[in-house]
Amino acid sequence: MIAEKNNVISIVYELRADSKEGEVVESLTSENPLTFLFGTGGLLPKFEEQLNGLKTGDNFEFLLNSEDAYGPIVENAIVHVPQSVFEVDGKIDENLMKIGSMVPMMDAEGRRLNGQVIAIEGDAIKMDFNHPMAGNDLFFKGEVTDVRSATEKELSHGHTHAEGGCGCGGSESGECSTDNCEDDDCKSDGEGGACGCGC
Repeated sequence: MIAEKNNVISIVYELRADSKEGEVVESLTSENPLTFLFGTGGLLPKFEEQLNGLKTGDNFEFLLNSEDAYGPIVENAIVHVPQSVFEVDGKIDENLMKIGSMVPMMDAEGRRLNGQVIAIEGDAIKMDFNHPMAGNDLFFKGEVTDVRSATEKELSHGHTHAEGGCGCGGSESGECSTDNCEDDDCKSDGEGGACGCGC
């Protein structure tokens, strides 16, 4: 069986920023592989293209340039928000306002976004809503550890229900999406599985 549309693929990999010698930014092992439904648009298209046709035991090594990954850094995705945005029950949550904190937020259309606090400037918080890997080329080196047919439930939900990596896929906001989930059994709580930068 090979990696192709509507099969479930499990992979392990090491992801480095910018090149083969770059900083390791994610490492998925056999204890915690990324398991996903192939060909449904849940992962970066060029990422899946590189895996297409591979079978269990096949190794892979490839570089995705930033344009094929999370794109360039978008300057207007770096914004100032008032400290009042960090209020919980009438009190400002100081833990959220630490430089480097990733804060889940919602835009005016109700879409979930993750923003990183990059500066505190008086009563305003400077946040970066770019994907954390925006502007970076991505170098992947890994192995396909399993390929199987998807179950009917996985096909109807559009994602896997396996242990390990969330396999839930990415979105333009750089976060995992549970849009196709009909119930809570398939939603990831962010623990026990990597979302994978490949998402």
